[in-house]
Amino acid sequence: MEVKTSLLDNMIGVGDMVLLEPLSEDSFLENLKKRFEHNEIYTYIGSVVISMNPYRSLPIYTPEKVEEYRNRNFYELSPHIYALADEAYRSLRDQDKDQCILITGESGAGKTEASKLVMSYVAAVCGKGQEVNKVKEQLLQSNPVLEAFGNAKTVRNDNSSRFGKYMDIEFDFKGDPLGGVISNYLLEKSRVVKQPRGERNFHIFYQLLSGASDETLKKLKLDRDFSKYNYLSLDSASVSGVDDAANFRTVRNAMQIVGFMEDEVQSVLQLVAAVLKLGNIEFKPESRSNGLDESRVKDKNDLKEMCELLGIEQSVLERAFSYRTVEAKSEKVSTTLNVAQAYYARDALAKNLYSRLFSWLVTRINESIKAQAKTRHKVMGVLDIYGFEIFEDNSFEQFIINYCNEKLQQIFIELTLREEQEEYIREGIEWTNIEYFNNAVICDLIENNKNGILAMLDEECLRPGTVTDETFLDKLNMICAEHQHFESRLSKNSKFLTDHSLPHNCFRIQHYAGKVLYRAEGFVDKNNDLLYRDLSQAMYKANHGLIKQLFPEGSPAKINLKRPPTAGYQFKASVGTLMRNLQTKNPNYIRCIKPNDKKSPHIFTESLVCHQVRYLGLMENVRVRRAGYAFRQAYEPCLERYKMLCKKTWPHWKGPARKGVEVLMSDLKVPAEEYAYGRSKIFIRNPKTLFFLEERRRQCLQDLATLIQKIYRGWKCRRQFMLMKKSQVVVAAWYRRYAQQKKYKKIKHATTVMQSFARGWQARKLLRQLKHQKRCEEAATTIAAYWHGTQARTELRRLKQEVRNKRAVTVIWAFWQGTKARRELRQLKEAARNKHAVSVIWAGWQGTKARRELRRLKEEARRKHAVAVIWAYWQGLKVRREYRKFFRANAGKKIYNFTV
Repeated sequence: MEVKTSLLDNMIGVGDMVLLEPLSEDSFLENLKKRFEHNEIYTYIGSVVISMNPYRSLPIYTPEKVEEYRNRNFYELSPHIYALADEAYRSLRDQDKDQCILITGESGAGKTEASKLVMSYVAAVCGKGQEVNKVKEQLLQSNPVLEAFGNAKTVRNDNSSRFGKYMDIEFDFKGDPLGGVISNYLLEKSRVVKQPRGERNFHIFYQLLSGASDETLKKLKLDRDFSKYNYLSLDSASVSGVDDAANFRTVRNAMQIVGFMEDEVQSVLQLVAAVLKLGNIEFKPESRSNGLDESRVKDKNDLKEMCELLGIEQSVLERAFSYRTVEAKSEKVSTTLNVAQAYYARDALAKNLYSRLFSWLVTRINESIKAQAKTRHKVMGVLDIYGFEIFEDNSFEQFIINYCNEKLQQIFIELTLREEQEEYIREGIEWTNIEYFNNAVICDLIENNKNGILAMLDEECLRPGTVTDETFLDKLNMICAEHQHFESRLSKNSKFLTDHSLPHNCFRIQHYAGKVLYRAEGFVDKNNDLLYRDLSQAMYKANHGLIKQLFPEGSPAKINLKRPPTAGYQFKASVGTLMRNLQTKNPNYIRCIKPNDKKSPHIFTESLVCHQVRYLGLMENVRVRRAGYAFRQAYEPCLERYKMLCKKTWPHWKGPARKGVEVLMSDLKVPAEEYAYGRSKIFIRNPKTLFFLEERRRQCLQDLATLIQKIYRGWKCRRQFMLMKKSQVVVAAWYRRYAQQKKYKKIKHATTVMQSFARGWQARKLLRQLKHQKRCEEAATTIAAYWHGTQARTELRRLKQEVRNKRAVTVIWAFWQGTKARRELRQLKEAARNKHAVSVIWAGWQGTKARRELRRLKEEARRKHAVAVIWAYWQGLKVRREYRKFFRANAGKKIYNFTV
């Protein structure tokens, strides 16, 4: 296999977009397409890795590839995710710098697979040992568990992460993993109760029904038929290429490796089954005397089975679905719930139950994988979080997700610029400010504590009176109307008054990735995320240890009248904590792009890729890297690569590497403004200069190859000529000797052949005479033997026939006696049937006598037959003895007379 020694060797397209010339959006896309078509799915932008989803398995993740990229310089080999993982791991191990790997991209771009590849690479290159291997296995096996409970099939991705995950992997001073801590962000719990067309609920529901044993399903009171559960989407229940049953076994095994006890696994499965049962509970209206409708459970069978699973009194939960208790200071007011409110309460309970179960799973995994040692740890963070989402119908979830991506884009630009500036200062290069789009104004529009959208949403949720999505949108129109990144039909900007693509109940935000239209419907409810206190208290009363942990607010001892924080507030706080955490670490970026919406391995949709390139800000990233110097390289590898371009530095340079590079650049007459000398690196401003060096190097390598070939061929020809000249005399002498020996051997061989032919002719003549004589003697003996054999066989056949005839007579006689006896027996039986009981007994006695006589006659017949057989065999034996006796004496005539 050909081993590349540099990023620049044997490139397909351009391996680093910073070197792309000319730089434009079209050339950027063309380079990505060219590399994608040649299965080069990774491309650099400086230290940023662009990863294209290949939608198929490629042979580039083998153990040999891991060893190839291990302890190698980032730009030493062709672009690969292993190069970034190795760079981050070595920086953490050798330079004691905490690292974070930020993986971003839209759904279906391959973020989850990229995070798995990073973790598997780190696990492969770090230390070995029983304890270390156990920690690595637990860290890796946490992924299948979280994927089963947190991933689902969407229209864009068969294994889409519906939650954000940040994992801190902790290492000791040697670089061996000690443990980890997982943080999860905003599980899409609305998916539990409703899924868009063509999508599925979370994987675990389908895995449980497909892979659990019949005994387990019976204990959980479940049926394998998906159609029996209202919470499961039926139009895409099965996914091509996905074996839910096998995945369930994988999840069970992973939970065991991570450290879940068997009773904990059963408790988790009981809660999953309870969510399915909860979706089947339906309500009917029932009129009361005051004229109000009250909800009642229509069919109590599913409610009963759910209560049995969770150990809840059926009457307690049934009441919680029909009544709501509102507490204000010391007063309690109980109101009835109508059918719509009951369904809302049911779905809220299902979402909260699953969401809290997922959070408990993360906490339980953290307990198993956390580092046990109390010493200071080195940390590598891996962030796998939802990508920017623009759907036909965007709601509160997409708004929150896109806000998170805005923050990530902000920190990406800040940290990239800071990294560039720090490197310039470290190398002593003058830093010039770079103009770029700063999305802080968009982040401020969303998160401002006074006039931000989230703050106004919280204010609407908390204020008294009637609160609806319309009042929230009116408030946005009032406060944000003048903002340049906010649009709505009622904003003061008149150009939107005739914009029919913007409905009245929607607003639009100009994100860094493009404009997104949000439907205000559901914002208030989803932000409130209310669970009636009666349901919390009912859950706490359950005779189930895990349920009590999930609903601590239901305890009567912990009654808190304070309103819980909203979903938006919690997520904003989580994102703030995440950003502060990321800013303390050295960032490494993986930008994931999906080439098409059809999940096909050979389609590159330029419009789709262009859209992702824009909202990932990749062009701005290239411009930031090229604003100063497009390429930088340490002096030693630079001199080693280009030293053949100058006679003064070729083949060996004796002085410092920097001095050699200065001599080289001076000799090549590269303009001084095209490069700059740092303390440890040379900085090249324009990619054209680098390509000029590469072209000169390529020509020089061809000239050097020609020179080496010429010298080698001359040496080889001279050596061959001297060898041939020296060998000619020896060959001639040996040949003359060989020719005489060959001639003598030929004459000797001819004489021997002639002698052998004469002797052979005489011997064959004598042999023919002896053979003829022998055949004449043998002929008479053979004829006599055949004749004697014929006579003996004739006599033998006659004797055998005689024996057969005697045996036939005996058999016929026996059959005749039997027939007579049976006939007499039948007559006696017939007569006996007409007589009295005494006559019957007498007939039985006569029958017995007849059977005895029959047996006696049969025995007599058999004896006669035996005597005849023995006599026939004796006669044959006598004949054969006489035959052998006379044949041995060659008394042919006597045998003949005896036979006659």
